[in-house]
Amino acid sequence: MTFTVDTALPAELALAQQGDRLVLMGDEARYGKPLSVDFVAGKAAHRRQFGGGRGQLVAKACGLAKGVTPSIVDATAGLGRDAFVLASLGAQVLLIERVAAIAALLEDGLQRASRHSDTAEIAARMTLRHGDAAHSLAALVASAHFSPQVIHLDPMFPHREKSALVKKEMRLFRQLAGDDNDAPRLLEAALDVATHRVVVKRPRKAPPIAGPAPQHTLAGKTSRYDLYVHRSLVR
Repeated sequence: MTFTVDTALPAELALAQQGDRLVLMGDEARYGKPLSVDFVAGKAAHRRQFGGGRGQLVAKACGLAKGVTPSIVDATAGLGRDAFVLASLGAQVLLIERVAAIAALLEDGLQRASRHSDTAEIAARMTLRHGDAAHSLAALVASAHFSPQVIHLDPMFPHREKSALVKKEMRLFRQLAGDDNDAPRLLEAALDVATHRVVVKRPRKAPPIAGPAPQHTLAGKTSRYDLYVHRSLVR
């Protein structure tokens, strides 16, 4: 699928072609360097090679284990970082992103990854849909003919801002999408659609999303995963 330039972008932001990639850019003093999606080099490459494999927290939360590789919907795809990790570990991943400009960056990143020998196989396991998962999750999953065993959610949360770099990057997201005030609705939709479990990434000390209580949690140094389990992934 191809995304056209989002004409609804705020006046201070723009999508532009910069070298071989699409970037989202604004005033660098406010928003930092132009934002792009790169699955081939940089942090994505380092994490793919040295990130810890299925021992990573996101992999454990999503149920990846020896002999178990579920299909996963990343319903808040953002820049696709967690989705790429999961796909690099062998999972089929459906990425859903509601902001058209961010979806365009994802599409551009996936196209470049599909042309590189180190990442082509991983990119082939990643499918992208642009839409609002809080309102249309079931339809978006159906349009991709996807089996949603696990649904991964990472709603925007103000307290995740730590470094100045992250703050500037998050300003871009909030300028486009705002905070995820509909996170309870998104959780409800995910619980209806996921066949096996829903996992929600949260800042370590943040409260769970309003709604049913998670049955389990997995905590790291700065974040945790709340797990809502329908049934075991182990056959």
